[in-house]
Amino acid sequence: MIQRNDTPVLLMTGMILGLLSGTASGQGVEEPAVLEAIAIDADQESASGPVRGYRARRSASATKTDAAIEEIPQSISVIPARVLEDLHSPRIERALDFAGGVARQNDFGGLTLYEYSVRGLTTAEFYKDGFSVNRGYMNSPDAANIERVEVLKGPASSLYGRGDPGGTVNLVSKRPQRERFARLDLGAGRWDRYRGSLDLNTPLDEREDMLLRMNLAIEDNQSFRDYRAGERQFFAPAFAWSIDPDTRLLVQAEVIRNRQVFDRGVVAPGGRLSRISRSAFFGEPDDGRIRNNNETLQAELEHDLAPDWTLRLAGHYKQGRMNGYATEPSSLAADGRTLNRDLRYRDYDWLDGIAQLELRGRLRTGGIEHDLLIGSEYERYAKDERLLRSRPTATLDLYAPLYGQPRPPFSTGVGGRSTHTNELVHSRSLNLQDRMRLGERLFVLLGARYDHYRQRLDNEVNGSRARQTQEELTPRLGLLYRLTPEVGLFANASRSFKPNGGADAGGSPFEPEKGVGYEAGVKLDLLDGRLGMTVAAFHLTKENVLTSDPNDTSYQIATGEVRSRGVDLQLSGRLGESLRIIGAYAYVDAEVTEDNTLETGSRLRNVPRHSASLMGVREFHGGPLHGLELGGALNYVGERSGDAEDSGFELPSYTTVDLLARYRVSDRLSLGLNLNNVFDRTYYERSYSSLWVMPGEPRNLNLSLAWSL
Repeated sequence: MIQRNDTPVLLMTGMILGLLSGTASGQGVEEPAVLEAIAIDADQESASGPVRGYRARRSASATKTDAAIEEIPQSISVIPARVLEDLHSPRIERALDFAGGVARQNDFGGLTLYEYSVRGLTTAEFYKDGFSVNRGYMNSPDAANIERVEVLKGPASSLYGRGDPGGTVNLVSKRPQRERFARLDLGAGRWDRYRGSLDLNTPLDEREDMLLRMNLAIEDNQSFRDYRAGERQFFAPAFAWSIDPDTRLLVQAEVIRNRQVFDRGVVAPGGRLSRISRSAFFGEPDDGRIRNNNETLQAELEHDLAPDWTLRLAGHYKQGRMNGYATEPSSLAADGRTLNRDLRYRDYDWLDGIAQLELRGRLRTGGIEHDLLIGSEYERYAKDERLLRSRPTATLDLYAPLYGQPRPPFSTGVGGRSTHTNELVHSRSLNLQDRMRLGERLFVLLGARYDHYRQRLDNEVNGSRARQTQEELTPRLGLLYRLTPEVGLFANASRSFKPNGGADAGGSPFEPEKGVGYEAGVKLDLLDGRLGMTVAAFHLTKENVLTSDPNDTSYQIATGEVRSRGVDLQLSGRLGESLRIIGAYAYVDAEVTEDNTLETGSRLRNVPRHSASLMGVREFHGGPLHGLELGGALNYVGERSGDAEDSGFELPSYTTVDLLARYRVSDRLSLGLNLNNVFDRTYYERSYSSLWVMPGEPRNLNLSLAWSL
């Protein structure tokens, strides 16, 4: 195991401890004046706290500071936990349907939130509380510990480093609260699906300086897919300590144990999906379940240097291991019914450590108010990835499958299909940001980040070694002008970068992918503040995309380019006092503009030109229906290219309708019912190729119970 470099962490810790000791000594500090007590509204929203209803007014994802969304010159969609609760969904993908322009991509056989796309451009990066959490093959985040899902549209490298220009997802986790509460949620649904979760929060002392919160969840799930099943255990404790009036500590952890059958979905012979049942399974039932176990530990220490200046030191560590067997389709014979498959055994092991040091503060120069952020970050990521793979000899008849065939031998050694790689990445960064307010109407955002990235990739099968070092400066500029208190016009321009792993035929590392994004739009505050809406037009390009080497098609070169442009909107809030709504629409024109194998104008995989969603829930107050909530959700996804080759294989458009009902029996007990895919529409969520197509769920009913203990 490569030893971890703790120098940056130790330096930062020393700075913090020195600062605290100086403050605690009190030398040279005048006795503070006693001020009159001021009452603070406990319901006031913060960027890390819960959202009342469906509309959030503050966010930290776009600036890493607690800022009003109406003052941020960039599109940001916030989907509160209440949306997932109403949908009775334990995964965040349902929330992303209401962000506008977010499409589902490869989910790695159902094991992870491996990839998604924002505004047409695919990415594998997403964050939690500002830390990258999708390194390796982490399990899909569990909704039990999520306060809100936030999607920052456009390039975000000036804040977060590596990434794609389409956008970034940042999850905000639930934090300890001052009140004491406990909530038990139980659910059961079709196909023997069962889930229970517990949210427990309590102060640990009389002054409420120390707070503890624990979220637990247990699942045992079957599926409409033949032979697919899984089980999951989730545990997330969090501890908050107000050490003194100026110093705060937050420690959070997550443990996930997941076992699930690896499932690539159905096959579309001849590019036609209607021939195969959506429940058909083309793996081997005897392969069993793949294990994916993850652990995460995160700590954050904040100290107020002055009323307007705060120093933050934070660390994040995660590790995971995935291992197990899976038989997967690899090709279809000329007869259109004989499926060639190969057996794979995965043994992946990874760990990731991140340290952040940030100084945040406010000052005024002339008539300009500055909200400043100076931050640095160090990350060390290591992964050992071993894949044993057979040659595609195990066959299956698509229309009369016979399971239990003998396992083929793995193809190992130089020239075989098995791989074993070790990857080590060190990255260091410095970012600066100035959020300025010029009078009451004009807001300016300036930012830039410098990243130094060093990667080592060792092939343990053939002995090859690849090394690369990259440096990148990514700037950001945004302007917002408040035309009236209800209307704000904004525009921004920014850059992104993402290192390309591997090397070309000559052994030279690839140049990193680079993106540029432009956006202009309007933010509206409607119906006396009850409803918020953002509408934006965008133009994105990404270059140095990997494409086939024309001199040797077994290698790649970084010369491809893609472009995406379009319009998206998101709205959330209330109509009247009893109807909460959230919705989105996106038109996305994403295509290849330069490639060695694909034609110019080829569409990007799984990206619909049109998509839309709308959800509304009516609350009944007083009368015989008091305590009842009725609602529904509609989700439309247009037709999409079904593979990366743009071969003509397409996924058809679809519309699904879900209905929901909640009834509050008492102040402590409520019952729920969710009917999904009401019209039993056959649809397909995503595909990697015509051999790996994942169908959506048929009509299903779920019952739930929420009990405040």
